[in-house]
Amino acid sequence: MQRPNILVFMTDQQRGDSLETARMPHVDQMRREGVTFTNSYTVAPHCCPSRATFFSGLYPSQHGVWNNVKFGNALSRGFYEGVRLFSEDLKEAGYRMHFSGKWHASVMEGPLDRGFDVMDEPVPRPGTRCKYVIGDLKRTEYRHTRPDTWEWGLYDGLDPRKDRFRGEAEILREGYPPFVLYGEQENPFQDEDVVADAVRGLLGMERSEQPWFYFVGTLGPHDPYYLPKKYLDMYSLKDIRLPESFSDNMRDKPGLYRRIRDRFDQLSPEEHREALRHYLAFCSYEDDLFGRVLDALEERGERENTVVIFMSDHGDYAGEHGLWCKGLPCFRGAYHIPTVVRWPAGIQEPGRCVDSFLTLADFAPTFRQLAGVTAECEGPGRSFVPFLRGEPVDGWQNELYTQSNGNELYGIQRSVMTREWKFVYNGYDYDELYHLSEDPRETVNLIDRPEFQPVVRELSRKLWRFAKENDDVCINPYIFCGLAKYGPGIIHEAP
Repeated sequence: MQRPNILVFMTDQQRGDSLETARMPHVDQMRREGVTFTNSYTVAPHCCPSRATFFSGLYPSQHGVWNNVKFGNALSRGFYEGVRLFSEDLKEAGYRMHFSGKWHASVMEGPLDRGFDVMDEPVPRPGTRCKYVIGDLKRTEYRHTRPDTWEWGLYDGLDPRKDRFRGEAEILREGYPPFVLYGEQENPFQDEDVVADAVRGLLGMERSEQPWFYFVGTLGPHDPYYLPKKYLDMYSLKDIRLPESFSDNMRDKPGLYRRIRDRFDQLSPEEHREALRHYLAFCSYEDDLFGRVLDALEERGERENTVVIFMSDHGDYAGEHGLWCKGLPCFRGAYHIPTVVRWPAGIQEPGRCVDSFLTLADFAPTFRQLAGVTAECEGPGRSFVPFLRGEPVDGWQNELYTQSNGNELYGIQRSVMTREWKFVYNGYDYDELYHLSEDPRETVNLIDRPEFQPVVRELSRKLWRFAKENDDVCINPYIFCGLAKYGPGIIHEAP
């Protein structure tokens, strides 16, 4: 079979269950024509490590990106030396490589340094809520330099008064800039420009026998949830219901979780519902943008042999446990992502759902197989092409693992999840254990119950074994660091 074109549309911070809760007609149509992976997850709860995993097929312990690479206190600015991305392999295999939108995997290099031929870059407009300026940053030799202190500018002219009036959707923090969770705005994050550039790029691409790869990265539905009013009008506030776990006071969970919830508790119940309304409407807006890209593909006449993937880099709590956005609380909402694949020439029995575990580490080996690249991927991921073709798959992963050292408020966290259990090791606080088959919303922490210690011990063994196999060195035995209930040495104990 002729090697397929590949088109990836990656949103930012979109929950996996938005496929069921948000109105997304273009994605719905693609689900009927393709395959939906219902258990697809990121490996870290925020952008940079997630995207680095997507491009490399490696976990953070292997690719080296642990945090937001652009902030002043970043511990990592880009990939470890020697890490290779799938884009470089596809370029060498003869693919034309195009990139439009958000990169956010390194500040030391950009897409043009990593195999992409063309990068479309919208220019930020004055007064717009553009969170990131995306640039082609040439590769430089890494040096351990002093941090950029640009963030202090956020506090210039700040009104620190605690008693000032709180506006709708606003969270006040004395000595910090106000945080406004939702609102209305045309062209949020300039996603219109990203998609317009992608459409122009698709329609302007020269006709050729040479296959192409096109990455389109938007920034919605990332917080703050600002979007055009016409999409908000698609949802009625009276129909919005907060998650069942919203009332969880988290008294049995790490203190940091409660401390974050305390911030969001400033919002009234109606504001929480309004935030969810805005979030779902933002997903509908992104679906509309995705539809424009699909229309351009149709106009090219290359629908049949183009693999189209709709996905996101990570999720959003969206009211779970009273939380919004994403961060260290290791709940499903921050990790579960949508993944829908359409490939008319290659998918057998379209309209299927696959519930096998999938992670962002599985995309790089998938793209390599589609492109005919025979080089082995050194990471834990595997190609999911057999699932598309309806072929039997032996030995597929039965557990999911996550790795986080925190966003920019650092804290060691690792987790392992099976169909029945989820164990979270928190180096900065007490651990968590959830019986997912009985408590899918993760509301009751069983970590201290004696009858479940055999489960904790076995999951700890799995977690540390995965850490060793994937070069994760969060294993310092010093008395202030070795705080796990069952430490790394447990891997040498017979199950």
